[in-house]
Amino acid sequence: MSSPHILPYRNPKGRTMIRSRTRGSLRLGDIAFSRLTLIGSLIVIAILVNILVILFIQAWPSIQQFGVSFFGSAAWDPVKEQFGALPAIFGTLLSSLLALLLAVPISIGAAIFLTEVAPVWLRNVASFVIEMLAAIPSIIVGLWGLFVLVPFVRSPIEKWLGTAFGALPFFQGNQLGFGFLAAGIILALMIIPIITAMSRDVLRAVPQAQREAMLALGATRWETIRKAVLPYGRSGLVGAVILGLGRALGETMAVAMVIGNAYRITPSLFSTGSTVASKMANEFGESSGLQLSSLIELALILFLITLLINVIARLLVWRMAAVKVVRD
Repeated sequence: MSSPHILPYRNPKGRTMIRSRTRGSLRLGDIAFSRLTLIGSLIVIAILVNILVILFIQAWPSIQQFGVSFFGSAAWDPVKEQFGALPAIFGTLLSSLLALLLAVPISIGAAIFLTEVAPVWLRNVASFVIEMLAAIPSIIVGLWGLFVLVPFVRSPIEKWLGTAFGALPFFQGNQLGFGFLAAGIILALMIIPIITAMSRDVLRAVPQAQREAMLALGATRWETIRKAVLPYGRSGLVGAVILGLGRALGETMAVAMVIGNAYRITPSLFSTGSTVASKMANEFGESSGLQLSSLIELALILFLITLLINVIARLLVWRMAAVKVVRD
């Protein structure tokens, strides 16, 4: 007995075909679904454009007053209404790069251990702990940094570095515990769970056939990881690192509590300094007029830096994916 919704019929060539009475409703559902997803995508784009436009409008008085010189000036004097972004940009890049130098080797190593070496029971427990670390609010990390990390950085870390490498400009100055070194360490602690979790998922996605092929050729476990697993997941690992960098660039409260908040440019990691985010957090509530506009211009600069880094990361991922396809 034929279904009440699906009826056979013959086309002009004599072939039996199936006709669905619900074809129209299915077609309507497909159209509605495609329209809804299009609207969602446009909303996301509109939010991004709206943020950029609002920042630009609010920062326009500062842009009009200082122009390009805002990027190269180290002044920040609310009384004389002289403002510049160079120390904040310098501090943001220095603390973020230091965080990457500390976090990337640890994160990639932890991800390799969790996917390739650790037993199942330890893998599950460690993965849960890593995900919990990524969920800790930054203000709590900042309090921990203020009461635990800063004294530990002051002694023994800065004391040892000053004694062993004091001839270098990076390890000179007063050993206060507050400064770029403490900010870099706390940022590293905050991005390690993010990079580790994403890198773990990337390495899990590597086909088991990659590993088995290398092992069948007589490779050791380390050779299998180095020559089969890591190259296959290279683009995903780059994406994980860039995501961690984006978190480090925009981190606010934890950095503001340990960096010292001095507006200066210095090569010493022991020196206090500022980042774009910490400068805004410390002064936004008490600013007005041209100072407020300058702070919003700092936010606009941070937005553009983050956008540029993500574009570069996307280009790198595409390039690596294209190279891998060519090699395959």
